[in-house]
Amino acid sequence: MSEAEPLPLALDPALQLQQADLANLIRRHVTEQGTVSCPIKDLHLVRYEQSTLRTHSFPTLVQPALCIQANGSKKVCLGDEEYTYDALNYMVLSVAMPISGGVVEASPESPSLSLRLDLDPAEINALIAEAGPIGVPTRPTGRGLYVERMDPHLLDAVIRLVRLLDSPKDIAMLAPLVRREILYRLLRSKQGHRLYEIAVCNTQTHRVSQAISWLNQHFHRPLRIEDLAREINLSASTLHHRFKAVTSMSPLQYQKQLRLQEARRLMLIEGLEAAAAGYRVGYESPSQFSREYSRQFGAPPVRDLARLRMATP
Repeated sequence: MSEAEPLPLALDPALQLQQADLANLIRRHVTEQGTVSCPIKDLHLVRYEQSTLRTHSFPTLVQPALCIQANGSKKVCLGDEEYTYDALNYMVLSVAMPISGGVVEASPESPSLSLRLDLDPAEINALIAEAGPIGVPTRPTGRGLYVERMDPHLLDAVIRLVRLLDSPKDIAMLAPLVRREILYRLLRSKQGHRLYEIAVCNTQTHRVSQAISWLNQHFHRPLRIEDLAREINLSASTLHHRFKAVTSMSPLQYQKQLRLQEARRLMLIEGLEAAAAGYRVGYESPSQFSREYSRQFGAPPVRDLARLRMATP
């Protein structure tokens, strides 16, 4: 269990009403299973009527985001760590990271209803610069993924954002204002320092986020830690330590996950053979690619792809 996983709380009747309001909004705007992108920038509504742990149980790269469950719960894995969040607890990814997991339980009668609001560190940085000191707590660097107790004020702002879908003419004017309030609420939360450190330049955590961005764009290239450390102006030892504190992985482990995820996509979606996919993502040895793929996904490429195709409706 992750240190960030909350303990059970007694249900707050007012919070329950807010959750029901949000669930009704999502249910009304998402009538089929899957993820729906909205006219509101960076907002995605999600509905599932069955568990997705089997089909979503392998890591995929997820961008910085606020994730909220209106009904049901989800389990997320980062490396060997597990995080669970539900209607009482929201999840934040402050940096792009490869995570796995999915909906724990859902049914047509009680579907999993959730939303994801993508976060832009530059927007957070601009808000900090404009607002001046806003009392963000200072703590040691933690994971770039965390679960926090739901704040009624934050949930109220999120509901107002989703409700703008009912008045499209107001979205252009009001949605940016509500987004800023949501970011402000996140910064003022108990773990708001994690967003603050990622967004503000010249912090070590911000430099780690730069390293993550570089790896996301250049994962197919050979990696020398010394070169990456020089690129972001940190020592190699500091980069390794801070990178692992944020992602739970070393830079090399992170790069390997990105390579294997992309190779899997190339084989599954674009139809490449294993050797070609491995070469495309940076592997020079087909045998090394097959070994690392098997360790990551539990089976060699051919068997893994057959299993995935059988699991896909």
